[in-house]
Amino acid sequence: MSRKTLTILAIGGHVGDMELTAGGVLASHSLKGDRIVTLALTAGERGVPAGQNMGEYREQKVREAKVFADMLGGESIVFDIPDGELSDSEDMRYRVCDVIRRVKPDIIITHFKNSMHKDHRTTHLIVNDARFFAGLASMQRHEPAHFASRLYYAENWEDAVGYTPYVYIDFDQDAYDLWVKAVSQHWFVTGSKSFPYLEYYKHLARVRGIEARKTYAETFTIPEESLRIIKSEL
Repeated sequence: MSRKTLTILAIGGHVGDMELTAGGVLASHSLKGDRIVTLALTAGERGVPAGQNMGEYREQKVREAKVFADMLGGESIVFDIPDGELSDSEDMRYRVCDVIRRVKPDIIITHFKNSMHKDHRTTHLIVNDARFFAGLASMQRHEPAHFASRLYYAENWEDAVGYTPYVYIDFDQDAYDLWVKAVSQHWFVTGSKSFPYLEYYKHLARVRGIEARKTYAETFTIPEESLRIIKSEL
Protein backbone atom coordinates (compact mmCIF):
# COMPACT_ATOMS: atom_id res chain seq x y z
CA MET A 1 0.00 0.00 0.00
CA SER A 2 1.48 3.35 -1.03
CA ARG A 3 2.22 5.99 1.57
CA LYS A 4 0.05 9.13 1.55
CA THR A 5 2.01 12.26 0.64
CA LEU A 6 1.83 14.81 3.42
CA THR A 7 1.90 18.60 3.38
CA ILE A 8 3.65 20.20 6.35
CA LEU A 9 3.35 23.91 7.14
CA ALA A 10 5.94 25.20 9.63
CA ILE A 11 5.09 28.67 11.00
CA GLY A 12 7.66 30.73 12.88
CA GLY A 13 7.85 34.21 14.27
CA HIS A 14 11.02 34.83 12.25
CA VAL A 15 12.89 33.39 9.32
CA GLY A 16 15.04 30.60 10.74
CA ASP A 17 12.88 29.63 13.74
CA MET A 18 11.28 26.57 12.18
CA GLU A 19 14.30 25.81 9.99
CA LEU A 20 16.39 25.34 13.15
CA THR A 21 13.91 23.72 15.51
CA ALA A 22 12.09 21.39 13.11
CA GLY A 23 14.47 21.39 10.15
CA GLY A 24 15.71 17.84 10.55
CA VAL A 25 12.18 16.49 10.52
CA LEU A 26 11.26 18.76 7.59
CA ALA A 27 14.30 17.48 5.66
CA SER A 28 13.36 13.90 6.48
CA HIS A 29 9.82 14.37 5.21
CA SER A 30 11.14 16.13 2.12
CA LEU A 31 13.30 13.12 1.29
CA LYS A 32 10.20 10.93 1.66
CA GLY A 33 8.45 13.00 -1.00
CA ASP A 34 6.33 15.19 1.25
CA ARG A 35 5.60 18.86 0.56
CA ILE A 36 7.26 21.38 2.89
CA VAL A 37 6.10 24.99 3.29
CA THR A 38 7.60 27.49 5.73
CA LEU A 39 5.84 30.67 6.82
CA ALA A 40 7.69 33.37 8.77
CA LEU A 41 5.46 36.08 10.21
CA THR A 42 8.45 38.45 10.27
CA ALA A 43 11.85 38.19 8.65
CA GLY A 44 13.76 38.61 11.90
CA GLU A 45 15.81 41.48 10.55
CA ARG A 46 16.57 43.10 13.93
CA GLY A 47 19.37 40.57 14.33
CA VAL A 48 21.21 42.53 11.64
CA PRO A 49 25.01 42.08 11.58
CA ALA A 50 26.99 45.07 12.81
CA GLY A 51 27.48 47.60 10.02
CA GLN A 52 24.81 46.17 7.69
CA ASN A 53 21.67 48.03 6.69
CA MET A 54 18.58 46.48 8.30
CA GLY A 55 16.50 46.74 5.13
CA GLU A 56 19.18 44.92 3.17
CA TYR A 57 19.40 42.27 5.86
CA ARG A 58 15.65 41.75 5.67
CA GLU A 59 15.97 41.07 1.94
CA GLN A 60 18.82 38.67 2.73
CA LYS A 61 16.68 36.83 5.28
CA VAL A 62 13.87 36.42 2.76
CA ARG A 63 16.40 34.97 0.29
CA GLU A 64 17.74 32.63 2.96
CA ALA A 65 14.23 31.36 3.67
CA LYS A 66 13.77 30.63 -0.02
CA VAL A 67 17.12 28.87 -0.33
CA PHE A 68 16.26 26.59 2.60
CA ALA A 69 12.84 25.78 1.17
CA ASP A 70 14.25 25.24 -2.32
CA MET A 71 16.80 22.77 -0.98
CA LEU A 72 13.91 20.78 0.50
CA GLY A 73 11.89 21.10 -2.70
CA GLY A 74 9.37 23.29 -0.91
CA GLU A 75 8.04 26.82 -0.64
CA SER A 76 8.78 29.76 1.66
CA ILE A 77 6.47 32.61 2.63
CA VAL A 78 7.58 35.67 4.60
CA PHE A 79 5.10 38.31 5.71
CA ASP A 80 6.10 41.97 5.37
CA ILE A 81 5.85 42.77 9.08
CA PRO A 82 8.69 44.44 11.00
CA ASP A 83 10.61 42.19 13.36
CA GLY A 84 9.45 42.74 16.95
CA GLU A 85 6.20 44.41 15.88
CA LEU A 86 4.01 41.37 15.26
CA SER A 87 0.52 42.26 16.50
CA ASP A 88 -1.76 39.91 18.38
CA SER A 89 -4.71 40.85 16.17
CA GLU A 90 -7.65 39.38 14.31
CA ASP A 91 -6.17 40.63 11.04
CA MET A 92 -3.06 38.50 11.60
CA ARG A 93 -5.22 35.48 12.38
CA TYR A 94 -7.10 35.97 9.12
CA ARG A 95 -3.85 36.31 7.16
CA VAL A 96 -2.49 33.07 8.57
CA CYS A 97 -5.89 31.43 8.12
CA ASP A 98 -5.73 32.31 4.43
CA VAL A 99 -2.28 30.73 4.10
CA ILE A 100 -3.50 27.56 5.81
CA ARG A 101 -6.47 27.36 3.47
CA ARG A 102 -4.26 27.87 0.41
CA VAL A 103 -1.50 25.44 1.46
CA LYS A 104 -3.92 22.83 2.89
CA PRO A 105 -1.46 21.25 5.33
CA ASP A 106 -2.00 17.92 7.02
CA ILE A 107 0.36 19.07 9.78
CA ILE A 108 1.19 22.47 11.27
CA ILE A 109 4.31 23.11 13.36
CA THR A 110 4.77 26.32 15.35
CA HIS A 111 6.10 27.79 18.60
CA PHE A 112 5.37 26.55 22.11
CA LYS A 113 3.25 28.91 24.24
CA ASN A 114 6.01 30.21 26.54
CA SER A 115 8.95 32.20 25.25
CA MET A 116 11.39 34.93 26.15
CA HIS A 117 10.57 36.38 22.72
CA LYS A 118 7.40 38.41 22.18
CA ASP A 119 7.06 37.40 18.51
CA HIS A 120 7.23 33.70 19.42
CA ARG A 121 4.48 33.99 22.05
CA THR A 122 2.32 36.02 19.67
CA THR A 123 2.87 33.55 16.83
CA HIS A 124 1.69 30.70 19.07
CA LEU A 125 -1.58 32.54 19.79
CA ILE A 126 -2.11 33.56 16.18
CA VAL A 127 -1.51 30.10 14.75
CA ASN A 128 -3.79 28.31 17.19
CA ASP A 129 -6.70 30.61 16.35
CA ALA A 130 -5.90 30.73 12.62
CA ARG A 131 -5.99 26.93 12.47
CA PHE A 132 -9.45 27.06 14.06
CA PHE A 133 -10.63 29.79 11.67
CA ALA A 134 -9.28 27.91 8.66
CA GLY A 135 -11.38 24.89 9.52
CA LEU A 136 -14.66 26.79 9.88
CA ALA A 137 -16.78 26.33 6.76
CA SER A 138 -19.04 29.14 7.96
CA MET A 139 -16.15 31.62 7.86
CA GLN A 140 -16.13 33.01 4.33
CA ARG A 141 -12.69 33.73 2.88
CA HIS A 142 -11.22 33.49 -0.64
CA GLU A 143 -10.31 29.81 -0.15
CA PRO A 144 -12.57 27.01 1.09
CA ALA A 145 -12.25 25.73 4.65
CA HIS A 146 -9.42 23.37 5.54
CA PHE A 147 -8.59 21.87 8.93
CA ALA A 148 -5.04 20.74 9.68
CA SER A 149 -5.64 17.70 11.87
CA ARG A 150 -2.22 17.66 13.55
CA LEU A 151 -0.56 20.54 15.40
CA TYR A 152 2.91 20.35 16.94
CA TYR A 153 4.96 22.81 18.98
CA ALA A 154 8.71 22.66 18.30
CA GLU A 155 11.50 22.61 20.88
CA ASN A 156 13.32 25.95 20.96
CA TRP A 157 15.88 27.19 23.48
CA GLU A 158 14.03 30.53 23.55
CA ASP A 159 10.70 28.79 24.26
CA ALA A 160 11.96 26.45 26.97
CA VAL A 161 9.96 27.47 30.07
CA GLY A 162 7.41 24.74 30.76
CA TYR A 163 8.29 22.80 27.62
CA THR A 164 8.38 19.00 28.03
CA PRO A 165 9.19 16.75 25.07
CA TYR A 166 6.19 14.60 24.21
CA VAL A 167 6.79 13.36 20.66
CA TYR A 168 10.19 12.30 19.37
CA ILE A 169 10.57 12.18 15.58
CA ASP A 170 13.78 10.52 14.45
CA PHE A 171 15.60 11.01 11.16
CA ASP A 172 18.55 9.44 9.42
CA GLN A 173 21.97 10.68 8.36
CA ASP A 174 20.82 11.80 4.91
CA ALA A 175 18.11 14.00 6.42
CA TYR A 176 20.55 15.32 9.03
CA ASP A 177 23.11 16.22 6.36
CA LEU A 178 20.48 17.94 4.20
CA TRP A 179 19.18 19.90 7.17
CA VAL A 180 22.64 21.05 8.28
CA LYS A 181 23.56 22.10 4.75
CA ALA A 182 20.27 23.95 4.22
CA VAL A 183 20.08 25.69 7.60
CA SER A 184 23.72 26.78 7.29
CA GLN A 185 22.61 29.05 4.44
CA HIS A 186 21.18 31.35 7.13
CA TRP A 187 23.80 33.87 8.22
CA PHE A 188 22.71 34.03 11.85
CA VAL A 189 22.94 30.25 12.21
CA THR A 190 26.66 30.21 11.50
CA GLY A 191 27.69 33.84 11.94
CA SER A 192 25.90 35.09 15.06
CA LYS A 193 28.16 35.99 18.00
CA SER A 194 25.26 36.04 20.49
CA PHE A 195 24.46 32.30 20.49
CA PRO A 196 26.03 29.22 18.82
CA TYR A 197 22.84 28.22 16.99
CA LEU A 198 24.18 25.54 14.70
CA GLU A 199 26.30 23.88 17.37
CA TYR A 200 23.42 23.89 19.86
CA TYR A 201 20.81 22.40 17.52
CA LYS A 202 23.19 19.83 16.04
CA HIS A 203 24.03 18.58 19.52
CA LEU A 204 20.39 18.70 20.58
CA ALA A 205 19.40 16.53 17.60
CA ARG A 206 21.98 13.95 18.71
CA VAL A 207 20.93 14.07 22.37
CA ARG A 208 17.26 13.67 21.50
CA GLY A 209 18.23 10.86 19.13
CA ILE A 210 20.04 9.05 21.94
CA GLU A 211 17.01 9.45 24.21
CA ALA A 212 14.85 7.92 21.47
CA ARG A 213 17.38 5.09 20.95
CA LYS A 214 17.96 6.44 17.47
CA THR A 215 20.69 8.43 15.74
CA TYR A 216 19.01 11.85 15.47
CA ALA A 217 15.65 13.20 16.58
CA GLU A 218 13.74 16.41 17.21
CA THR A 219 11.06 16.72 19.84
CA PHE A 220 7.66 18.34 19.89
CA THR A 221 4.74 18.73 22.21
CA ILE A 222 1.07 19.00 21.30
CA PRO A 223 -1.95 21.03 22.49
CA GLU A 224 -2.76 20.31 26.13
CA GLU A 225 -6.29 19.20 25.28
CA SER A 226 -4.77 16.44 23.13
CA LEU A 227 -2.47 15.11 25.86
CA ARG A 228 -4.51 12.02 26.53
CA ILE A 229 -4.34 8.31 25.79
CA ILE A 230 -7.70 6.56 25.39
CA LYS A 231 -7.76 2.77 25.83
CA SER A 232 -10.28 0.10 26.78
CA GLU A 233 -7.72 -1.93 28.73
CA LEU A 234 -4.38 -1.37 30.43
